[in-house]
Amino acid sequence: MDAEYGRFAAVYDSLMRSVNYDTWAAYIVSLLAEQNVHPGDFILDCACGTGELSIRLSKLGFLVTGVDRSEEMLEIAQKKARLVGQKIPFVCQDMRALSLHKPVSAVVCACDGVNYLLTKKDVSSFFNSAFAALKPNGALLFDVSSAYKLECVLGGQTYGEDTSECAYLWQNAFDPESRLIEMNLSFFVPDGAGKYTRFTERHVQRAHTVEELQSVLVKSGFTDCRAYEAFTRIEPNAASERIQFSAGKQL
Repeated sequence: MDAEYGRFAAVYDSLMRSVNYDTWAAYIVSLLAEQNVHPGDFILDCACGTGELSIRLSKLGFLVTGVDRSEEMLEIAQKKARLVGQKIPFVCQDMRALSLHKPVSAVVCACDGVNYLLTKKDVSSFFNSAFAALKPNGALLFDVSSAYKLECVLGGQTYGEDTSECAYLWQNAFDPESRLIEMNLSFFVPDGAGKYTRFTERHVQRAHTVEELQSVLVKSGFTDCRAYEAFTRIEPNAASERIQFSAGKQL
Protein backbone atom coordinates (compact mmCIF):
# COMPACT_ATOMS: atom_id res chain seq x y z
CA MET A 1 0.00 0.00 0.00
CA ASP A 2 1.76 3.13 -1.22
CA ALA A 3 1.33 6.87 -0.68
CA GLU A 4 1.20 8.63 2.65
CA TYR A 5 -0.42 11.82 1.39
CA GLY A 6 2.00 13.84 3.54
CA ARG A 7 2.25 17.41 2.25
CA PHE A 8 -0.23 16.47 -0.47
CA ALA A 9 -3.00 16.78 2.14
CA ALA A 10 -2.68 20.58 2.09
CA VAL A 11 -3.40 20.80 -1.65
CA TYR A 12 -5.66 17.75 -2.04
CA ASP A 13 -8.98 19.62 -1.84
CA SER A 14 -7.95 22.17 -4.45
CA LEU A 15 -7.06 19.36 -6.85
CA MET A 16 -10.38 17.61 -6.20
CA ARG A 17 -12.52 20.72 -6.56
CA SER A 18 -14.26 19.36 -9.68
CA VAL A 19 -15.63 16.34 -7.78
CA ASN A 20 -19.35 16.58 -7.01
CA TYR A 21 -19.33 15.18 -3.49
CA ASP A 22 -23.03 15.93 -3.02
CA THR A 23 -23.91 13.61 -5.91
CA TRP A 24 -21.44 11.02 -4.65
CA ALA A 25 -22.90 11.08 -1.12
CA ALA A 26 -26.47 10.80 -2.46
CA TYR A 27 -25.45 7.77 -4.54
CA ILE A 28 -23.86 6.07 -1.54
CA VAL A 29 -26.97 6.76 0.55
CA SER A 30 -29.18 5.18 -2.12
CA LEU A 31 -27.01 2.05 -2.13
CA LEU A 32 -27.05 1.92 1.66
CA ALA A 33 -30.84 2.09 1.65
CA GLU A 34 -30.94 -0.97 -0.61
CA GLN A 35 -28.93 -2.77 2.08
CA ASN A 36 -31.36 -1.57 4.77
CA VAL A 37 -28.85 0.92 6.21
CA HIS A 38 -30.47 4.25 7.03
CA PRO A 39 -29.84 7.57 8.80
CA GLY A 40 -29.23 6.91 12.48
CA ASP A 41 -27.07 3.86 11.75
CA PHE A 42 -23.35 3.72 12.46
CA ILE A 43 -21.09 3.66 9.39
CA LEU A 44 -17.33 3.62 8.92
CA ASP A 45 -15.81 5.74 6.15
CA CYS A 46 -12.45 4.16 5.24
CA ALA A 47 -9.72 6.10 3.44
CA CYS A 48 -11.82 9.15 4.29
CA GLY A 49 -9.12 11.66 3.31
CA THR A 50 -10.06 15.23 4.16
CA GLY A 51 -13.55 14.19 5.17
CA GLU A 52 -15.71 15.51 2.34
CA LEU A 53 -17.91 12.40 2.17
CA SER A 54 -17.79 11.78 5.92
CA ILE A 55 -19.16 15.25 6.58
CA ARG A 56 -21.93 14.91 4.00
CA LEU A 57 -23.00 11.50 5.29
CA SER A 58 -23.02 12.91 8.82
CA LYS A 59 -25.20 15.83 7.72
CA LEU A 60 -27.60 13.30 6.19
CA GLY A 61 -28.07 11.70 9.59
CA PHE A 62 -25.59 8.80 9.67
CA LEU A 63 -23.34 8.29 12.69
CA VAL A 64 -20.01 8.38 10.93
CA THR A 65 -16.48 7.50 11.97
CA GLY A 66 -13.75 8.42 9.50
CA VAL A 67 -10.62 6.30 9.15
CA ASP A 68 -7.44 7.08 7.22
CA ARG A 69 -3.71 6.29 7.41
CA SER A 70 -2.72 9.94 6.92
CA GLU A 71 -2.66 12.05 10.06
CA GLU A 72 -2.35 15.14 7.88
CA MET A 73 -5.56 14.30 6.01
CA LEU A 74 -7.39 13.58 9.26
CA GLU A 75 -6.28 16.86 10.81
CA ILE A 76 -7.85 18.74 7.89
CA ALA A 77 -10.99 16.58 8.06
CA GLN A 78 -11.42 17.28 11.77
CA LYS A 79 -11.07 21.04 11.28
CA LYS A 80 -13.64 21.02 8.47
CA ALA A 81 -16.10 18.96 10.50
CA ARG A 82 -15.85 21.36 13.44
CA LEU A 83 -16.42 24.37 11.16
CA VAL A 84 -19.75 22.94 9.97
CA GLY A 85 -20.83 21.66 13.39
CA GLN A 86 -20.49 17.94 12.71
CA LYS A 87 -19.20 15.73 15.53
CA ILE A 88 -17.29 13.04 13.66
CA PRO A 89 -14.54 10.90 15.21
CA PHE A 90 -11.59 10.69 12.83
CA VAL A 91 -9.19 7.86 13.61
CA CYS A 92 -5.75 7.07 12.19
CA GLN A 93 -5.96 3.40 11.21
CA ASP A 94 -4.97 1.10 8.38
CA MET A 95 -8.16 -0.21 6.79
CA ARG A 96 -6.52 -3.61 6.44
CA ALA A 97 -6.57 -3.92 10.25
CA LEU A 98 -9.62 -2.07 11.54
CA SER A 99 -10.14 -1.90 15.30
CA LEU A 100 -13.57 -0.70 16.44
CA HIS A 101 -15.27 -0.41 19.82
CA LYS A 102 -18.46 -1.87 18.38
CA PRO A 103 -19.63 -3.20 15.01
CA VAL A 104 -21.17 -0.87 12.44
CA SER A 105 -24.01 -1.21 9.94
CA ALA A 106 -21.88 -0.29 6.94
CA VAL A 107 -18.30 0.14 5.82
CA VAL A 108 -17.76 2.62 2.99
CA CYS A 109 -14.57 3.22 1.01
CA ALA A 110 -14.78 5.76 -1.82
CA CYS A 111 -12.50 7.40 -4.35
CA ASP A 112 -9.87 4.74 -5.10
CA GLY A 113 -9.07 3.53 -1.59
CA VAL A 114 -9.05 -0.07 -2.80
CA ASN A 115 -6.81 0.78 -5.76
CA TYR A 116 -4.10 1.56 -3.23
CA LEU A 117 -4.23 -2.06 -2.05
CA LEU A 118 -1.52 -3.44 -4.30
CA THR A 119 -1.75 -7.18 -3.69
CA LYS A 120 -4.46 -9.80 -3.38
CA LYS A 121 -3.35 -10.25 0.23
CA ASP A 122 -3.93 -6.54 0.92
CA VAL A 123 -7.39 -6.68 -0.62
CA SER A 124 -8.24 -9.82 1.33
CA SER A 125 -7.04 -8.19 4.57
CA PHE A 126 -9.32 -5.21 4.01
CA PHE A 127 -12.35 -7.32 3.11
CA ASN A 128 -11.77 -9.61 6.11
CA SER A 129 -11.31 -6.59 8.36
CA ALA A 130 -14.49 -4.96 7.03
CA PHE A 131 -16.44 -8.20 7.43
CA ALA A 132 -15.36 -8.44 11.08
CA ALA A 133 -16.30 -4.78 11.66
CA LEU A 134 -19.85 -5.21 10.38
CA LYS A 135 -23.00 -6.15 12.21
CA PRO A 136 -24.94 -9.13 10.85
CA ASN A 137 -26.71 -8.01 7.67
CA GLY A 138 -24.31 -5.10 7.37
CA ALA A 139 -23.03 -3.73 4.05
CA LEU A 140 -19.70 -3.00 2.40
CA LEU A 141 -19.57 -0.35 -0.34
CA PHE A 142 -16.44 0.64 -2.23
CA ASP A 143 -15.41 1.87 -5.66
CA VAL A 144 -12.30 1.58 -7.81
CA SER A 145 -10.85 3.28 -10.81
CA SER A 146 -11.22 0.55 -13.39
CA ALA A 147 -8.41 -1.41 -15.00
CA TYR A 148 -9.38 0.26 -18.29
CA LYS A 149 -9.01 3.74 -16.78
CA LEU A 150 -5.63 3.08 -15.18
CA GLU A 151 -4.17 1.37 -18.24
CA CYS A 152 -5.79 3.16 -21.18
CA VAL A 153 -6.86 6.58 -19.88
CA LEU A 154 -4.19 7.48 -17.31
CA GLY A 155 -1.35 5.15 -18.29
CA GLY A 156 1.49 6.88 -20.13
CA GLN A 157 -0.09 10.31 -19.77
CA THR A 158 1.26 13.54 -18.33
CA TYR A 159 -0.99 16.22 -16.87
CA GLY A 160 -0.36 19.68 -15.53
CA GLU A 161 -2.29 22.60 -14.11
CA ASP A 162 -1.57 26.00 -12.62
CA THR A 163 -4.08 27.20 -10.03
CA SER A 164 -4.03 29.93 -7.43
CA GLU A 165 -3.32 27.31 -4.74
CA CYS A 166 -0.52 25.48 -6.54
CA ALA A 167 0.88 24.28 -9.84
CA TYR A 168 1.53 20.61 -10.47
CA LEU A 169 2.96 18.15 -12.98
CA TRP A 170 1.53 14.61 -12.92
CA GLN A 171 3.29 11.81 -14.84
CA ASN A 172 1.90 8.26 -15.09
CA ALA A 173 3.49 4.96 -16.09
CA PHE A 174 1.46 1.72 -16.28
CA ASP A 175 3.14 -1.70 -16.11
CA PRO A 176 0.91 -4.30 -17.81
CA GLU A 177 2.77 -7.20 -16.19
CA SER A 178 2.34 -6.08 -12.58
CA ARG A 179 -0.86 -4.17 -13.41
CA LEU A 180 0.43 -1.28 -11.34
CA ILE A 181 0.35 2.37 -12.29
CA GLU A 182 3.02 4.64 -10.84
CA MET A 183 1.99 8.27 -10.52
CA ASN A 184 4.74 10.81 -9.87
CA LEU A 185 3.57 14.26 -8.93
CA SER A 186 5.57 17.45 -8.52
CA PHE A 187 3.90 20.37 -6.76
CA PHE A 188 4.87 24.03 -6.72
CA VAL A 189 3.15 25.93 -3.90
CA PRO A 190 3.40 29.73 -3.75
CA ASP A 191 4.90 31.04 -0.51
CA GLY A 192 3.27 34.47 -0.73
CA ALA A 193 6.56 36.21 -1.44
CA GLY A 194 6.72 35.56 -5.16
CA LYS A 195 8.52 32.24 -4.80
CA TYR A 196 7.40 28.60 -4.89
CA THR A 197 8.08 25.63 -2.63
CA ARG A 198 8.46 22.37 -4.55
CA PHE A 199 7.66 18.91 -3.21
CA THR A 200 7.03 15.54 -4.81
CA GLU A 201 4.67 12.62 -4.18
CA ARG A 202 4.75 9.08 -5.54
CA HIS A 203 1.49 7.13 -5.67
CA VAL A 204 0.99 3.57 -6.86
CA GLN A 205 -2.37 1.96 -7.64
CA ARG A 206 -3.37 -1.48 -8.85
CA ALA A 207 -5.70 -2.19 -11.76
CA HIS A 208 -8.04 -4.69 -10.10
CA THR A 209 -10.59 -6.51 -12.24
CA VAL A 210 -14.22 -6.96 -11.28
CA GLU A 211 -13.80 -10.73 -11.27
CA GLU A 212 -10.78 -10.58 -8.95
CA LEU A 213 -12.51 -8.35 -6.44
CA GLN A 214 -15.77 -10.30 -6.44
CA SER A 215 -13.85 -13.55 -5.93
CA VAL A 216 -12.05 -12.16 -2.86
CA LEU A 217 -15.33 -10.74 -1.50
CA VAL A 218 -16.90 -14.19 -1.61
CA LYS A 219 -13.87 -15.78 0.05
CA SER A 220 -14.13 -13.18 2.82
CA GLY A 221 -17.71 -14.25 3.51
CA PHE A 222 -19.67 -11.57 1.66
CA THR A 223 -22.80 -12.38 -0.32
CA ASP A 224 -24.93 -10.54 -2.86
CA CYS A 225 -21.78 -9.04 -4.39
CA ARG A 226 -22.78 -6.53 -7.04
CA ALA A 227 -20.80 -4.30 -9.40
CA TYR A 228 -22.13 -1.22 -11.17
CA GLU A 229 -20.80 1.47 -13.41
CA ALA A 230 -20.37 4.20 -10.81
CA PHE A 231 -23.37 6.44 -10.08
CA THR A 232 -25.71 4.06 -11.91
CA ARG A 233 -27.32 0.64 -11.47
CA ILE A 234 -25.93 -0.48 -14.83
CA GLU A 235 -23.47 -3.34 -15.16
CA PRO A 236 -19.94 -2.09 -15.89
CA ASN A 237 -18.64 -2.46 -19.43
CA ALA A 238 -15.18 -2.58 -20.96
CA ALA A 239 -14.95 1.22 -21.06
CA SER A 240 -16.34 1.99 -17.58
CA GLU A 241 -13.86 4.20 -15.76
CA ARG A 242 -15.18 3.88 -12.21
CA ILE A 243 -16.84 0.78 -10.79
CA GLN A 244 -18.97 0.65 -7.66
CA PHE A 245 -19.23 -2.50 -5.54
CA SER A 246 -21.87 -3.46 -3.01
CA ALA A 247 -21.77 -6.55 -0.81
CA GLY A 248 -23.58 -7.82 2.25
CA LYS A 249 -22.76 -9.69 5.43
CA GLN A 250 -25.70 -11.99 5.68
CA LEU A 251 -25.63 -14.24 8.75
